[in-house]
Amino acid sequence: MSKKFRVFATCDIGDSIELLRKRGYEVEVYPRPEAPPKNLIIEKVKSGVDGLITTLRDPIDAEVFEVGKGTLKVVAQIAVGFDNINRADANRYKVPFTHTADVLTEATAEFAFFLLGSLARKMWPAEHLTRENRWGYWHPYLPFLGDEVTGKTIAVIGTGRIGLALIKKCSGFDMNILCYDPAYQNHEYVKGIQEVMDLRQARGIQKEKTWIKYVSLEEALRTADFVSVHVPLLREGESTTPTYHLFNEKTLRMMKPTAYLVNTSRGPVVDELAVAKALREKWIAGAALDVYEKEPLPEDSPLRDPAIEDRFRLLPHFASAARITRLSTDPNKGMAGRTAQGLIDVLEGNYDGDVRKMPYVVNKEAFGK
Repeated sequence: MSKKFRVFATCDIGDSIELLRKRGYEVEVYPRPEAPPKNLIIEKVKSGVDGLITTLRDPIDAEVFEVGKGTLKVVAQIAVGFDNINRADANRYKVPFTHTADVLTEATAEFAFFLLGSLARKMWPAEHLTRENRWGYWHPYLPFLGDEVTGKTIAVIGTGRIGLALIKKCSGFDMNILCYDPAYQNHEYVKGIQEVMDLRQARGIQKEKTWIKYVSLEEALRTADFVSVHVPLLREGESTTPTYHLFNEKTLRMMKPTAYLVNTSRGPVVDELAVAKALREKWIAGAALDVYEKEPLPEDSPLRDPAIEDRFRLLPHFASAARITRLSTDPNKGMAGRTAQGLIDVLEGNYDGDVRKMPYVVNKEAFGK
């Protein structure tokens, strides 16, 4: 039987909670669907919990770490991102925090691809036409036409795990692929995709020759029919290649008026006022956002403008919201399972107690050589 560790979870992560309890953990779960107030998190940490299970909604900073001095041993985040956790504070207080990278890669990439198709083929206005009994006739091009995805050119902005997974899916739709990433360029992967493209054409699986290549951001935006965003959020001063408001009036005006934008990365990468303006003034054909500068999306957001809703899809930070991806207890398949395993690794001293060897710990730099 493991030592009886105390854990507070700011949300229910399904069967993984019971797995922790079966290991002897005392786990308290915040029972409501919305985020708990910060003062409640502070109260629970102050009471002496060994671990926290958190989400992107929970602000975790010096205020939390200070009251947990000597007792709080780990923060396990059920997300890839950790913008809500102050890394410098975690390092100063020597508290490791974990995340769930990789297990949501395919789910997020396929969701981004589905958004492209939904936008391009005008599925939302078409369904409303049918549901509202406004479908009065069949006509070759009235009341509107959509755009094919097959054979078009996509710009994948950010070629980390999710960007590369999207590339794999786009290649199956005979798309030409423009890649842009100022920090990480996987030329071996791109070479492999090109080899598959060439083989498909040589064997008659696809009719036209297709291509993939790295280009500048400007070339990607000026050339692409679709733009899908997969970069981390990096603000000025955090990186030589910041991504905060990477999509703004200047860059949106570079896109073709027939092009579509999809963002499933981080909300502040896109300037929401600029996107609303681009859609109102028809600089671009359409857009879909799954993440926002402020979440949940404020009631008075300009993104809710009815004048642009036929060309604009708004989703509730939903890209990884697939059953296995979110809730599987298997750390190789599910965010919940990986969250629990990250917690267990730290609390039970796996990997000989060496935090730097623990695969899901983010801030390894705080724990020496």
